[in-house]
Amino acid sequence: MKTRILIALALWAAVAQAAPYIPSSGKQVIETLPRRGDPVRQQLRSLRAELNAKPTDIALATSVAQRYIALGRSETDPRYLGYAQAALAPWWAQAAPPPQVRLLRATLLQSTHQFGPALADLKGVLAAEPNNAQAWLTQATVQTVQGDYAGATASCAHLSNLSIELITVACIANVGTVTGRSVKSEQLLDLTLERSANAPEELREWALTLLAEMAQRRGDAGVTEARYKRALAMAPNDSYLLGAYADFLLEQKRPDEVLTLLRDQSRIDALLLRRALALQQRGEKSDALAADVKELAARFDAAALRGDTVHQREQARFELLLRRDAKTALSLARKNWAVQREPADIRVYLEAALQAHDVGAAKPVIDWVTQHKIEDVAAQRLIRQLTNGTT
Repeated sequence: MKTRILIALALWAAVAQAAPYIPSSGKQVIETLPRRGDPVRQQLRSLRAELNAKPTDIALATSVAQRYIALGRSETDPRYLGYAQAALAPWWAQAAPPPQVRLLRATLLQSTHQFGPALADLKGVLAAEPNNAQAWLTQATVQTVQGDYAGATASCAHLSNLSIELITVACIANVGTVTGRSVKSEQLLDLTLERSANAPEELREWALTLLAEMAQRRGDAGVTEARYKRALAMAPNDSYLLGAYADFLLEQKRPDEVLTLLRDQSRIDALLLRRALALQQRGEKSDALAADVKELAARFDAAALRGDTVHQREQARFELLLRRDAKTALSLARKNWAVQREPADIRVYLEAALQAHDVGAAKPVIDWVTQHKIEDVAAQRLIRQLTNGTT
């Protein structure tokens, strides 16, 4: 999970990396899908037309929403999440819609970091359907993102009798790796993956991504790269995976490979950021770098005007590394920390505090790392630099 990933599986709800555009009305026409295309879009177009004629058909509406969510991830296009919400329009404003709608609403709410409402919906679903494995997994994921590790562990435990072994172990290991049980969690997940050859490919790709991030946090570059490459062979267009592998390549000072990896991926903000960082790492003051920085600035400004705070982590990196504005980066990292507390959030906060020469600002994060025994060689290096007064 970016380690947060709100996982997209054939069996589980998913989230795209970018924030969706949410239409003001279910009747609003945002875009007409091309009449020619692959069978998935043709079928969706047919289902959407059927739903327009029967907008309160809940089985049809949830099917359409699920397909849009899956397509949004596979295409890394957040607009499809807006289409998913539009499909659920007759129930969207209800305090307690039917569980199948409420679960999808929770998935869409957490995609814009509305974690409180998302968790409220998930609790409502589980009150009505205590054996809903998807709801338990999504709840565990959100709790982990927020740093509620005890809650996440409890949610994961409910999966043991409701899902296949790899899902349960991945859920528990994802918590264990940030609560002082990194080595054992990684070993257990790796072993479980080895004996789960018949699990859905989407699930095995998720587990491999988690394992790659675990190895990366402990500083094993060889194992990290091997796992990322195996995952990419399964899901070459997964935007989260592309961003994670790009970050690894940047850590290894391999910018040319980042540029190759992210060719034709500039429409995704997080991947455009990595491309700009790769151009910068090459040491060239190129027109391409200037253009990427200008485009990123425009996108972040537009997000601010919309009140969109989903990309504060990425914006903090942008301000820190590309604009060299440590003060603004630290402010963004602090706001982001109030919402989500994953290893990547820890690193950007500490790096911003280091560059801003503000040890005091870093104290809450340092205390968090110590309290939860988080094992991350990059975070520990930054902490040493902060506490030793070095840069």
